[in-house]
Amino acid sequence: MMRYLLAKRYLLALSAVSLMLTLSGCDFDDVGSMTREKEDFHYGYDVAPGGRLTVENFNGSVEIYGWDQNKVEINGSKYASTRAQLDEMKVDVASSAGLVSVRTLAPPMTGWRNNRGVKYVIHVPRKTRLERIESSNGTIRAENIEGEARLVTSNGTVRLMKYQGNVDARTSNGTIALEEFEGAATLVTSNGAINATGVRGYIDATTSNGPITTSVTEATLSRPMKLRSSNGPVTFTVLGNRVPDVDARTSNGPITLRLPGTANAKLRAHTSNSQVSCDFGLNKVMLQSKTEVEGEIGDGGPVLALTTSNGHIRVTRN
Repeated sequence: MMRYLLAKRYLLALSAVSLMLTLSGCDFDDVGSMTREKEDFHYGYDVAPGGRLTVENFNGSVEIYGWDQNKVEINGSKYASTRAQLDEMKVDVASSAGLVSVRTLAPPMTGWRNNRGVKYVIHVPRKTRLERIESSNGTIRAENIEGEARLVTSNGTVRLMKYQGNVDARTSNGTIALEEFEGAATLVTSNGAINATGVRGYIDATTSNGPITTSVTEATLSRPMKLRSSNGPVTFTVLGNRVPDVDARTSNGPITLRLPGTANAKLRAHTSNSQVSCDFGLNKVMLQSKTEVEGEIGDGGPVLALTTSNGHIRVTRN
């Protein structure tokens, strides 16, 4: 009987996690495709490179693309269940010296957002600061841009591609993805994955109930890479020859660290109820047991601090 109850609880937990991850992968922008009313809009402004953009959207996706024109071009669609709801929503755009501000205006809503919102597709000069891009229940995407960015959404993905500049990206119940990124990135989500590939710079990633997978081609050595998860695996790969300090922590998940064969570092790895394995020969071993290892890889150097509970720690060669 006890085994039956434990098995039942385990299956219920798996079902809850599966539902949670399914929702985190949903594109809530699809809600707009179920509406009956739609209205497109277009705005254009001459703006020199180095300007700023702000977007405040309450429901729907925001896509921003850099181009070689000295112009901000705003295209999009309003959608709603009824014509009255559509007419209640306004797109307010203001342009001043070096700044374009975009806002979605609408009366308070009840229920599931009344199935209404706005989708934006915006082109900006390649060198543009995304001062604050905010939405909910929708994806935020930025591509081919050089400049600082602050991106905030909920129940949606944040995706950056071919991006240069320091970034602060936050969501909940959604994934954060970086590809061909150069700069310092602070990434925060809950119940969602963080994926960063082709990074040149620095990553500070935090999630709960989701995996973190990162690869760095050229690491910033002035501060440690920080990777935090709970109930999710953490994987960090160093593709270049420069090994940074790494501070990786999770619970109830494994940690995998992949290093170049010529790596030099100080390893400090600890787990509970599992084991630590290392493909490299260790020098100056301070501590070595099934669950904990402290020693030097090669000639020592950057500190690799890896901590988990109920998960395996693996340090491998690329």
